[in-house]
Amino acid sequence: MRVRAGMIGRLLVVLLGGVALLAAVTPMGRYLARGAIAEGQILWRRQSIERMVADPATDAPTRAKLRLVLEARRFAEDSLGLPAKDAFTQFTRLEHDTLVLVLSGAYRDQLRPVTWWFPIVGRVPYRGYFDFAEAKQAEQALAAEGYDTYLRPSPAFSTLGFFNDPLLSTTLGEDSLDIVNTVVHELTHNRFYAKGQAVFNESFASFVGARGAERFWRSRGDTARARRSADRWADDVLLGAVWERTYRTLDSAFTAHPGDSARAVRLAVRDSVYAQARRLLVDSIAPQWRSIDRRVATRVRLDNSALLARRIYATGLDDFEGVYRAEGQEVRRAVARVIAIADAAPEDPGAAVRHAIRK
Repeated sequence: MRVRAGMIGRLLVVLLGGVALLAAVTPMGRYLARGAIAEGQILWRRQSIERMVADPATDAPTRAKLRLVLEARRFAEDSLGLPAKDAFTQFTRLEHDTLVLVLSGAYRDQLRPVTWWFPIVGRVPYRGYFDFAEAKQAEQALAAEGYDTYLRPSPAFSTLGFFNDPLLSTTLGEDSLDIVNTVVHELTHNRFYAKGQAVFNESFASFVGARGAERFWRSRGDTARARRSADRWADDVLLGAVWERTYRTLDSAFTAHPGDSARAVRLAVRDSVYAQARRLLVDSIAPQWRSIDRRVATRVRLDNSALLARRIYATGLDDFEGVYRAEGQEVRRAVARVIAIADAAPEDPGAAVRHAIRK
């Protein structure tokens, strides 16, 4: 089996290398080639997590975290009803602590993201860079064109099911609470993924990841970690409400002042709205935080690009919490209820969940 895996890995890298050579004559081709080569290296280095856990040569801290991944995976499948499939069965160790830098952009006077086109997946509101210097240059170029920009690290990325993506050492570098949350979050997508509803999908997975992780720790009798997981989620819900409120206020203000001639007015309103959001964070939200340093409120980035990026994972969190409470704080039942509501309203599942809770 080991020889067969190696042969498949070598074939994959050869194929990816061929694509890279053919595509290298255009900027998009060179970008895709770098991504293909990086993914090929990740897949080439995959190792079985179960074998690593059983291998006495694996250092104790790594073994403990890998075992935690397997336990969280099993819990998610058995107790939460989330299909594990082949996820989190393999591991790849990277040479650095950041896998990729992700760049987002947005119009300064509109809640409209900059998008990039890619083969197969079409247009998306972000672009990942394995070359960090290139990422910073791209951010500077985008800012020079007058856009808001948001460049941040990501510990992982997905090939959208084309390959069995392994757990990466960048994820394993997180603490135990985040590791369990990540496992449950990602397995939520195996259970449900609404086509064309990225914000709903990721926000729903944020809810399941957080509440599922809390339930995992409680099932082990670890009340301290369960409490810390709940505290982190409570802070996420508070911040999610701020991002939604800010988004709605900006959307109304921009809509009230349409046209090119009103751009200066929109920019002035935008600055005022973000100033109000800053005061809200510092004066009202930060004092309620349980796990976040209050000083973060004074320096968290506030612009259209950062706002749009954050909302992907933090929209409708209060509504999911409403379902959770209505289902007796049982995660599995809450997951099933949200999915039933979303299935019945594929055009706008978030609005359907909100209506179901508030009627």
